[in-house]
Amino acid sequence: MVDDMRGGSNTSGGSNTSGESEMPGAEDMHGAGTEPRPAATAGAEPAFLVGVALRGVPRFAVDDSLAELAELVRSAGGCPCGVARQSRPHPDPAYLVGEGKATEIGEQARAAGALLCVFDCELTPAQQRNLERVLDVRVIDRTQLILDIFAQRAKSREGQLQVELAQLHYMLPRLVGWGEQLSRLGGGIGTRGPGETKLEVDRRRIRARIARLDGEIAELRRHRALWRDGRRAGELPLVSLVGYTNAGKSTLLNALTGAGAYVADKLFATLDPTTKRVKGKGTGPFLLTDTVGFIRHLPHHLVAAFRATLEEVVEADLLIHVVNASHPRCGEQEEAVRVVLAEIGAAAKPVVVAYNKTDLVTEAGLLPRLLELTPGAVAISALRGEGLDLLHGAVDAALRARWVRESFEIPYARGDLLNLVHEKGIIVHRVYGAIAVTVEADIEHAWADRIRKRLAGEAG
Repeated sequence: MVDDMRGGSNTSGGSNTSGESEMPGAEDMHGAGTEPRPAATAGAEPAFLVGVALRGVPRFAVDDSLAELAELVRSAGGCPCGVARQSRPHPDPAYLVGEGKATEIGEQARAAGALLCVFDCELTPAQQRNLERVLDVRVIDRTQLILDIFAQRAKSREGQLQVELAQLHYMLPRLVGWGEQLSRLGGGIGTRGPGETKLEVDRRRIRARIARLDGEIAELRRHRALWRDGRRAGELPLVSLVGYTNAGKSTLLNALTGAGAYVADKLFATLDPTTKRVKGKGTGPFLLTDTVGFIRHLPHHLVAAFRATLEEVVEADLLIHVVNASHPRCGEQEEAVRVVLAEIGAAAKPVVVAYNKTDLVTEAGLLPRLLELTPGAVAISALRGEGLDLLHGAVDAALRARWVRESFEIPYARGDLLNLVHEKGIIVHRVYGAIAVTVEADIEHAWADRIRKRLAGEAG
């Protein structure tokens, strides 16, 4: 929807558009099949939500996106106080919804006591300025809202740098027109003044800051790469948790490792990656990383800025895709995650799908259908600790695909290599000879190559 709303044109009124506005109810603000959440705490900023259904976009898709937008507002510390929708064939280039509809939305937002109007799409700089003038309240779009949440959640130095970089990339094209606020002079011959000069200074400062942030993040990427190399020196497999935001990744990390990671029923409750060692079963221990959650229409600024963090996904040996099975649109959330994985170059990674929150599933027959559609998937409840043995088994089976059955003839004098086979592999069979023992074992490709090279050097 975001990309579609950037193009096209239409008049502000006419019979081709229709709209409806209402106060938020359970269906409108939370999506079909979910219960309304408790009222926001006192002091939360009231926000009026606006969604636009373009030609070909079904009503339920707009409702689901608005329900998610309401959750984003709550995660940012706001309180949805009303919602408006409009159906139109094309976005209006000046006002998105048309000037007449914008005036109507402004009246409803002020009547609801809103201090903020949030549009469920990415607004152009011109649309944002025009809407603020007509609505007479602050206007932000979905991207700016997500950036605000990320700015609140980022705790590590790396996360804060990446959020600032994304914010600056978002802000740069929106500086256009701010010069008029700094100086009453407009544009054109004989009218250029200090406002335009200030605008150019701001642009240069932002570009310079972006360049500095790029350099700092590049340095952090080098440190992270060295850290990963250090982890790989122990040859522990790297497993990353991926999934839609609020799917239960941090809860699963805690259930598997006892990490004590922060958990909350909010979108983007955690932002900075956490890596812990898991004892594992069968194939032995592995490293498990909890990464930032994905979302539909994830801003490209964030994908680019967080590429250093998302490298934990790209470098992983295996992905555990955590899916909220209780969500009425869990299939669409799965697809949204796959889109982001493809965007960052991780689409070909081996994946184990874990359908989480099974304790909240009420639809009869849903879980068997999901498991039938996704071979190798498992059903779990990370909160209750249910199905974790099945998940361990699925992870072990996926990691075992990295293994090979190999036979080594190890001289008795090389007890260190024999111990290495015992430590890194699973002995299947052994035969004792006069000067050497022949060992058949299941072992990872990397360790099998290393042992063969050592034996070859010994023979040479």
